[in-house]
Amino acid sequence: MSNGDDGDGANEADTDAETAPEGGADVPAADAEAVGDRLDSVEDALEEAETEADLDEIDADLDAIEEAVEALVPDDEDEEDEEAADLRDRLDSLRGDVESQRGPYAEDVTEQIDAAADTVESTEWTGDGELEVIPAVEEFLDTAGSQLVETFEPDSDEMGDLAAELRTVSEIVEDTDLDADEDAETIETLLEAAESLGTALEDAEEWDDLLVREQLDARGFYDPLDPENRKDFPAEWNAVKLHEKAYKDGDEEAVEMILLGLEKFESDFMEENVLDSLERIAPPEATEDLLAMAEKRNKQAIRILGRIGAEEALDTIEEYVEGGDVALRKVTLRAIGAIGQERSTQVVADQLVADDAEVRSTAARALGLLGDTRAIDPLADVLAEDDADEVRASAAWALNRIGTERAREAAADYADDRAYLVQVEAEKAAESTSA
Repeated sequence: MSNGDDGDGANEADTDAETAPEGGADVPAADAEAVGDRLDSVEDALEEAETEADLDEIDADLDAIEEAVEALVPDDEDEEDEEAADLRDRLDSLRGDVESQRGPYAEDVTEQIDAAADTVESTEWTGDGELEVIPAVEEFLDTAGSQLVETFEPDSDEMGDLAAELRTVSEIVEDTDLDADEDAETIETLLEAAESLGTALEDAEEWDDLLVREQLDARGFYDPLDPENRKDFPAEWNAVKLHEKAYKDGDEEAVEMILLGLEKFESDFMEENVLDSLERIAPPEATEDLLAMAEKRNKQAIRILGRIGAEEALDTIEEYVEGGDVALRKVTLRAIGAIGQERSTQVVADQLVADDAEVRSTAARALGLLGDTRAIDPLADVLAEDDADEVRASAAWALNRIGTERAREAAADYADDRAYLVQVEAEKAAESTSA
């Protein structure tokens, strides 16, 4: 804006300088009315702004005007008066208008594309959902290719490949360094296409959109049922039993349906029945799902992991042999014994001196299952010294189970023991030794 004519117009120019914004110059305002006039000028300038540089200049003007608004409040007053507060509201509103008029920027585009790629890759789509996702991604890739003069073709229609190609587009947009002014049309076209892709992904069908029965039905969970027994209540229970039978008959993929039921069923009743089925067949394929339950101290899951012989469960369950839950300790000791890794020998042997006799007895039998000869002396001590005959009988059984000559000799010495069960084990040991 002009500062006025030379000579006699100097005073008029000085007056104009007090009210007009000039590239953020720190010009004091005479009063609230003058500040209001300056805000009017900014509003006019904002309507005419076409570039980021124009908006930067307006931001600088607003910074100067903010200082003028603050100057309207005397130092000895704690709060702004109503007139100054209204000016500040106008100032804040104009700042918001400036921000809303900025952009869009290349980073807005990459943010939308990256979000879409994550959604494509991480969402569990139904079959119909995938058929909606694929053309939506392809349409975006076509638009991006026309704007960036590139060819974008995913390696396949797999969700991972589609997501990878979207990320390639994002990287190229970032590397191209599109300018918000010079490349405004390209940025706007890409952003619109990315937002349309995002909307299409929101509308595409994913498994979480379906009710549990719809999800199970779509995946073939109920396929083994004929129309008659599908009507039986609960149909899910019958389906689990049929999948269990199919697994026993050699169809290893049938366990996937049982595990799907474990994931989707929301009733304790069905969870219990699924776990009963898994315990009967002990499929290694269930290890990961059972480990998640074992981490929550689910006793049946721990027991099944023992039946499976899942060595990877030891890091989780070994810590459960301590504590006040006797039932959990016993289940865990049995599972550790069934898994049969000598690395657990010391963890189990430490329980031979537990306060609870049932825990001591279970630990002794677990040591027998582990078969580690390092347990012979601790078991012999239990046989000689424990107050509970059932614990001593378990120690004798464990020595027989370990089966070395030294182990059997340690048990054979108790052929005339006061406890019948100890005698039985001692006689077995003696017969094995003499043989």
